[in-house]
Amino acid sequence: LDLANWLVDPDGAGPLTARVMANRFWYLAFGNGLAGDLDDFGGQGEPPTHPELLDNLAVAFLESGWNVKHVMRLLVTSRTYRQSSVASPELLKRDPQNRLYARQSRFRLPAEMVRDNALYVSGLLVEEEGGRSVKPYQPAGYYRHLNFPPRRYKADTGEDQWRRGVYVHWQRQFLHPMLKALDAPSREECTAQRPRSNTPLAALVLLNDPTFVESARNLAERALREGGQTTSDRLHFVYRHVLSRDPDEVETPLCETLLTEARADFAKDPEAATKLLDVGLSKRDPSVDPAELATWTTLCRGVLNTSEAVTRN
Repeated sequence: LDLANWLVDPDGAGPLTARVMANRFWYLAFGNGLAGDLDDFGGQGEPPTHPELLDNLAVAFLESGWNVKHVMRLLVTSRTYRQSSVASPELLKRDPQNRLYARQSRFRLPAEMVRDNALYVSGLLVEEEGGRSVKPYQPAGYYRHLNFPPRRYKADTGEDQWRRGVYVHWQRQFLHPMLKALDAPSREECTAQRPRSNTPLAALVLLNDPTFVESARNLAERALREGGQTTSDRLHFVYRHVLSRDPDEVETPLCETLLTEARADFAKDPEAATKLLDVGLSKRDPSVDPAELATWTTLCRGVLNTSEAVTRN
């Protein structure tokens, strides 16, 4: 208790604690800390690019009574936060890492939010707050090397399967493969700043993990049901829901070609369409033609797999 009181004492370590936390809040809002080394804050770490700004945020945090919402509100209502992430070639050349904050940052969403986003655009996400941990789909036998005692994994059924990523069960050293592929830490040690990699394994997870396949199928169903009657209208529906924009002149013919080829493949092999549509617990609309639904599911899998779909932009 004495140590905890000292850490927040204005005459003790309080100002330093406030600066460390303000730096981490900035990292959450902008993808980088004002001082780049989140876990080595001090003389050995990288100095802040904007020391006066960091000091002001620290004072605001301390004087607000350590009110996290107050500081986050300051950040997200600032002009700096509300900038576009689109940058001119000159600015990219001058400041490739965006340490001047003359634009908003682009970075991949954390692993849990990647999953949440796919579930949300598909209409599957359960936004209930609180409760026990949940267990999404996971490869059979993934825990086979985990002993003392041996553990068995049983995926949840019902709506628990589609709850937010913050509630996903964590097994230390054996965290869910989807989370691991997208750089979530194993919790064997404290991690202040997650790495952000771009690997083929992550792309394969986004394409083939049952949660993402199921999300793509439900998004496809929404496109067929709500997106209009033409291919163009439905394509625009998918792009607007996933990427918040319309497809451009390059993407449109590519997507139409993908739809044509997938439609032909599933017409020749109806069993493949059924196998694809059976992934996941959610029930599909029996009134929708399976081959057509499988065709649009293929397209939605591709859109959800794009870098833009998992990037905070």
